Amino acid sequence: MQAASVEEARAARAARAARAAQAAGRAGALGCRVPTTRPDAVLLRALLVHHEDASGSMPALLWRAGDGWQMISSAVLGGGLGPRTWVLNAQVGHGYTRLDPDRHLTEIAQRHGMTGRGVGLMTAARVTEGAFAVDGGVEALVTAGIGVCGWAAEPAASPRDVASTPVPAETAPVTTTPGAAAPSRAAPVPGTVNIVVALPVALSPGAMVNAVATATEAKVQALLDAGFDASGTPTDAVCVAAREAGEEVLFAGPRSEWGSRLARAVHKATLEAALRYRVRRLS
Repeated sequence: MQAASVEEARAARAARAARAAQAAGRAGALGCRVPTTRPDAVLLRALLVHHEDASGSMPALLWRAGDGWQMISSAVLGGGLGPRTWVLNAQVGHGYTRLDPDRHLTEIAQRHGMTGRGVGLMTAARVTEGAFAVDGGVEALVTAGIGVCGWAAEPAASPRDVASTPVPAETAPVTTTPGAAAPSRAAPVPGTVNIVVALPVALSPGAMVNAVATATEAKVQALLDAGFDASGTPTDAVCVAAREAGEEVLFAGPRSEWGSRLARAVHKATLEAALRYRVRRLS
């Protein structure tokens, strides 16, 4: 009975995903939805900029946040917790091989006038297909490429492609021959589901960590709702930004006031980005 219930739940998710993807296709969901086109983007006013990559001219999303922000992130540049003044989400080619992505991201940011400490994320996904959502003052921007994905707690094996038709991987995971020594320095793999969230309130250090967990839970829920049997890709990244000034909010779990808003915003943006990816890759 329990196995049947699991299969029924999966079938229901797949049916919802098919209907949502069909609706997204009819609505022309493949267009660019970066926050500069959204009048409700008060905090995350990201700009579409370009940079030169080995693959040619590539787009990037740049948020000039300015002073007064605390950010927590798993990003390759500016990761950790502390004051940050900008966020860059740069698209690179599928065959990206540079071993210094932090330096590369710094160079891109500096070319666009960014100084001081910031957060730099990298992806092979199409950033112009990023999705934006807002809920109760919390804003989320998500870019998603889901060619290589799986469940976090899986046996040691290469991530699988869960699309119903064969498609090239959105990133190229580093693999080694079984039994061989791991390389001393592996080429970085661009993140594929990048989440940036901004809250108009201050969060305690514990609540900042809590917000990262809530955003991740919402991402997994959205991927399931989009029909992907996975918790994410091997290289997902997240950045949560909160105000420095003001009374600190102590909780950011999914049932707290600000955590629930964050969860809904991330879920909505991730679902839209994931469905857009599915429509494009399977059409």
